[in-house]
Amino acid sequence: MGVPGHDDQPRRYVHFVEGGDRAAGHGHEFESVNPTTGKIWGSFAIATADDVDAAVQAAHRAFHGEWSTMSASRRGALMTRWGQAIADNADFIGRLEVTQNGKLLAEMKLQAQIALDWLRYYGGLADKIEGSVIPLNQTSVLNYTLREPLGVIGVITPWNSPTFLTIMSVAPALAAGNTVVIKPSEVTSASAIELARLAKVAGIPDGVINVVTGLRETGEAIVDHPLVRKVAFTGSVGAGKAIAAKLGQRLATYTLELGGKSPNIVFPDANLDQAEAGVLSGIFAAAGQTCIAGSRAYIHESIYDELVGRLAKRAKAIVLGDPLLASTQMGPVATSTQLSKDIAIVKDAQEDGAELIYGGQRVSVSDFGGYFISPAILTGVSQDNRLMRNEVFGPVLAIAKFSDEDEVVNLANDSPFGLAAGVWTNDIRRGHRMARRLQAGTVWLNTYRALAFNSPFGGYKDSGVGRVNGIDAVNSFLQTKSVWCELGDEVRDPFVLKA
Repeated sequence: MGVPGHDDQPRRYVHFVEGGDRAAGHGHEFESVNPTTGKIWGSFAIATADDVDAAVQAAHRAFHGEWSTMSASRRGALMTRWGQAIADNADFIGRLEVTQNGKLLAEMKLQAQIALDWLRYYGGLADKIEGSVIPLNQTSVLNYTLREPLGVIGVITPWNSPTFLTIMSVAPALAAGNTVVIKPSEVTSASAIELARLAKVAGIPDGVINVVTGLRETGEAIVDHPLVRKVAFTGSVGAGKAIAAKLGQRLATYTLELGGKSPNIVFPDANLDQAEAGVLSGIFAAAGQTCIAGSRAYIHESIYDELVGRLAKRAKAIVLGDPLLASTQMGPVATSTQLSKDIAIVKDAQEDGAELIYGGQRVSVSDFGGYFISPAILTGVSQDNRLMRNEVFGPVLAIAKFSDEDEVVNLANDSPFGLAAGVWTNDIRRGHRMARRLQAGTVWLNTYRALAFNSPFGGYKDSGVGRVNGIDAVNSFLQTKSVWCELGDEVRDPFVLKA
């Protein structure tokens, strides 16, 4: 289809089910807007409940067919081949995602490249899933366990890192022997379809990976389908709670990776050059459009003025522009709705007493008509200010000062979220004390936004349930069966129980 660019003619996508394209049952579509230009770039089929059923049934057939009879080693090898196919097409996928969400090409292309790392890791784990033999007191009885896949997995993904977050859920699900039905965000539906097409090229059997596009009702149809045994969801807290409630009614399971309001804490003994770069990276490198955004900065009072001044100076120098260009440091936010939300929350924070140091306004970039906003820094943000409490998902940094360790721990933990936290200090003892005291699933010491395929990631409190990455993720897509076998010839009295 050629290399995606801003001047392309709109593309039309349909669902990808059982190894091929499938048009929507009623022919309805929705359109997607390029956030850099503000112009429509693509249209996508809206899946009905019947379309979702077709995809789930295809996944169900594949689960009980070739995928279940294939050796685990072979499954793992195909996963690695899929990862290589994605990496080989990283430029195409990266450009496609820039067209969809406006994030920098360097970031989107890198995420496609490292999909190979995730799929190679989980492909390598596929043939290392083992049960165990239980040492019973009854020596004539053999008892062992089997670890078996759940079946069809629903994967519902967001728009901010579509390839990366899709692979983070799909890779462990496939390694465990499951099949999947993916419902991508309506903002970034194209990349999921392209990933499924590459899976077919890599040799993964038809029906193992299916993609249905659509709006909220499409996701609800996946959650409600009786053959979907688990849902892996990344998105908002409200949607996550609704999904959990529905799945609980039919005793299906879930992994939820939800919102965040992560604190970045800077102590006076920190390397300020590193801290400055880390705070900027945490909130502005991806235009704040990441669940782990370090959107709250707590700075010690003794270095507060100096570091705030440095952050403001750097924020003013951030180059906004075409996310396809290497010289651009920050692109647009993904949607007009997100742009309006970002601007509104900056104004609301000021009304609640915060001081706007820089940014927070819509800006024009070249000849583009997209959704660009200048990176915003607000100081003196009180703990009860809405900006300090609510996730923004945009380039808006709230800053407050603190005086001692106990105070900042209380401030950092005073949040319904608990996804991540950053601590900047050269005191190793303090760093590890803070890591234990902070209520967050990930704590970074003198770094930020670091992730790895073999390190578990997930949230405390309203930031989610379960973990992605690492061996724990594979285990969450398995169920345990206990097998009992009598080895002796003794005929037991059916009415006499023995210990």
